Amino acid sequence: MISRGNKHCAVELQALPPRIGQVRRIVSAQLRYWHLDPLIEPAALGVTELLTNVHQHAQPDKRCTVEMDVELDAVPARLTVSVRDHDPRPPRVPEAGPDSAESTHGRGLALVAAVSSSWGVRESHDGGKVVWFTLTVPATAPASARRPVRRAEPVVAFGRPAPVRPALAEEPALAGSPARAVREPVREPVRTRSAVPG
Repeated sequence: MISRGNKHCAVELQALPPRIGQVRRIVSAQLRYWHLDPLIEPAALGVTELLTNVHQHAQPDKRCTVEMDVELDAVPARLTVSVRDHDPRPPRVPEAGPDSAESTHGRGLALVAAVSSSWGVRESHDGGKVVWFTLTVPATAPASARRPVRRAEPVVAFGRPAPVRPALAEEPALAGSPARAVREPVREPVRTRSAVPG
């Protein structure tokens, strides 16, 4: 299930390898839609690491929820990405040096820390945990990323294409956009009958 608000996106899933790749694409597409292209790579990398941790370590199941929230009123404006699972155990964080045997555990969180402005873990209301990280929205982000989105956002569902909604009359259609394709008339192929009986 995916729910969307003004600058919010939530995806519920089983953290299995094929689903992790799908969620990475959803995160990338949503940030592109919000005109936050500079945040796509670090957000996709961070969410991949957090979902991989759920896949490898979470008990009793791999169900989780990924949420993205853009806080435009914050100074500086920021994107918060979080992954909530049902395992109350906190993730393991590497404390030893890079040559230690312990360095193979928790490296995903070290990577999340390296690409984000901040990160942390908190208890979830359902007894599990939420691991989150933030990214600063660049000051150079276009104005459209800093104001509410006017039209309805596309609904994305696993295995089904998003429905195409025609653009509103006052909105110009972009070249190559689905809205332009909807406005053009559909021509039926000409059907002819053979005069020779078959």
